[in-house]
Amino acid sequence: MRIIYLDIDSLRPDHMGCYGYHRNTTPNIDRIARQGAVFSRCYCASSPCVPSRASFISGRFAVNHGALTHWGPGCDFYYPEGDGHSENFALFTRHLRKAGYKTVTFSSFGDRHHAWWFFAGWNEVHTHTLKEGNEDAHEVNRAVIPWLKRHGKEDNYFLHIQYWDPHSLYTCPKQYADQWQGVPAVEFPSEEVIREHQKDVFPRSAAFLHTVRHIPETMPEKIRNRDDFVHLINGYDGAVNYMDKHVGELLDTLRELGIEDEVCFIISADHGESMGEQGIYMEHASATEAVHHVPLILKIPGVVQPGTVCDAFVYNVDVIATITELVGLPVPSGWDGRSFLPMLKGLNDTKRDYVVLDHGLYTCQRAVRDSKWHFIRTYHPGLYRFDPVTLYDMENDPHQLVNVADRYPEVVKEMDYRIAEWVQQNLAKHGHRGDPMQKVIETGPFKYVTPGGWAQRLRTEG
Repeated sequence: MRIIYLDIDSLRPDHMGCYGYHRNTTPNIDRIARQGAVFSRCYCASSPCVPSRASFISGRFAVNHGALTHWGPGCDFYYPEGDGHSENFALFTRHLRKAGYKTVTFSSFGDRHHAWWFFAGWNEVHTHTLKEGNEDAHEVNRAVIPWLKRHGKEDNYFLHIQYWDPHSLYTCPKQYADQWQGVPAVEFPSEEVIREHQKDVFPRSAAFLHTVRHIPETMPEKIRNRDDFVHLINGYDGAVNYMDKHVGELLDTLRELGIEDEVCFIISADHGESMGEQGIYMEHASATEAVHHVPLILKIPGVVQPGTVCDAFVYNVDVIATITELVGLPVPSGWDGRSFLPMLKGLNDTKRDYVVLDHGLYTCQRAVRDSKWHFIRTYHPGLYRFDPVTLYDMENDPHQLVNVADRYPEVVKEMDYRIAEWVQQNLAKHGHRGDPMQKVIETGPFKYVTPGGWAQRLRTEG
């Protein structure tokens, strides 16, 4: 079996055609989606980049793998000490090789985030540039396409390809952003909401959009009105479309090799992106819907029926468990993910009623998402504007504008119980070293922007 995993940074599912987006941003990914299954309720258990990809490599939630933030306290990747490797807590890459799979990654993630554990277990690691995640899709493909031409027809490989383009800054060619001029943008946020956002003074707010000096033409300097927001969305959608163009190059290469219809594709993201939700723009700073809801597309010839749509709640760690079962291996007992392969085969499967999510980089939050509610418990707001308790009615308020926690105390109680139960169940697992969230709360979620540094910027700008 030939498996290609497309790991796309900061990709919102609602900006993809296969998820109903009105702009034709992802025609090549959409083509893959039509041949497989689209999951409408996939969530990264922990955000942003480091916690999510630590879950990818370990099969565990951040509370169990330890890397809840990007560096410092709360970013210790937990792994059993001593010589040799644990069977119970097997790294995904090492485990996959036991089934005879050649594991290959084209990713600069470990380099960008000093996450050296990410490089463990692969047969081949290709960082392909020293740009630490600031490379564009054509630079990724410059390394990937020759590899595919040499090795694509071999059997039993797992090829992990990471594209960064939807992550700001949007450095795609300007014409990719300009193509959306005259094509309506999403309606949220409205002019009225953007005016309200002018009061915010936190990083990535409407008035303080950037933390760098040199801004590409594909992005506005600030979000002062709808025109600025459309400028931002055009840049984001342009970056998504530029990435998709290079997915098309992969498909062309597979077609030339005569194996396009045989390759399994898994397409997902490490996290999503806020685009005005909670007043935050082009950032992944919280345990919110915009940040944790990720795309998931599976094309597995002979296993997944084309046109399948799945609305079950799944985690990113479930994807790793599913791949493991797909290649005929047992899911290690120390993993938190569980395979949904039986569900894809139409067999009875126990579905989750909700998922628990957490974030520890810019804020300290845990959240619960079920079919109606998105609940957030904020332990430390960082530099952001979050109430200690937030409850959104996702059926009637999909853009999360109104906190209704005061109106539904019984729901808040139930959600708090779900979080407490989830934490206790995880902390009770064998060999636990403590909750990394507590370490981040103690020191504060201040990595890229510190309170003192931000206060100085506010003084400078009046």
